[in-house]
Amino acid sequence: MPEVPGASESSSEPVTAEAIRPVSRPMLTMQWRDLAFLHWPVDTGAAARLMPPGTRPDLFHGVSYAGVIAFRMHDVGVAGLPALPYLGSFPETNVRLYSVGPDGRRGVVFCSLDAARLLPALLGRAAVRLPYQWSGMRIHRRGDVISYESRRRWPRPGARLQLALRVGERLDCPSELEHFLTARWGLHTVWYGGQVRYLPNEHPPWPLHAATLVYMEENLLVTAGLPAPTGTPASVLYSPGVAVRMGAPGPAW
Repeated sequence: MPEVPGASESSSEPVTAEAIRPVSRPMLTMQWRDLAFLHWPVDTGAAARLMPPGTRPDLFHGVSYAGVIAFRMHDVGVAGLPALPYLGSFPETNVRLYSVGPDGRRGVVFCSLDAARLLPALLGRAAVRLPYQWSGMRIHRRGDVISYESRRRWPRPGARLQLALRVGERLDCPSELEHFLTARWGLHTVWYGGQVRYLPNEHPPWPLHAATLVYMEENLLVTAGLPAPTGTPASVLYSPGVAVRMGAPGPAW
């Protein structure tokens, strides 16, 4: 399990390209496909206000980041059972921040998750207390350009994303920052009764490609309560995807 040099803070677990805690008893299995990763530096105070109690923004060389990640969720299913037909495959877009708990476990905090299926969005809100939204979405690829579109329907209509990337060469040696923003092995979320829970995940190391932003228009970050991004993203990446095992929620520390 190689550690990424220079990416860890003294009180945090290392950043590793492979899962630092393998999921021995998965709750769900799925595939994440055709992922666009876009990231901007974000004011640490603004990020901290959206963190679950007890967690804090995870910093890379003193900087916190906000990400817009658009992708295709595919073949979601309960572990050991066949994937769900129709309901188990849909486009999704999330706005996320990077977190660390007092025990040093690194994760993500989702500010919003837009899904193109209503029932999975409802189940995500009810079962794991994540801020899922129902949106009209589509993903289209022509040659080396892949585009993503999303417009929120419920519960707060109006948030939108239009994005196009040109996919470049695979990165043989992703940078420290690229590992920091993608190698995340769990999420922090506020559970019932205000308790904070940690949901682990496991998947192979990301196959990451360089990407060029062709076009982007969005208001997802502002709608989520974050400052509007200024300038071009600090990082633009694409991945064809990975197979994922999701563990059951447990105490955050």
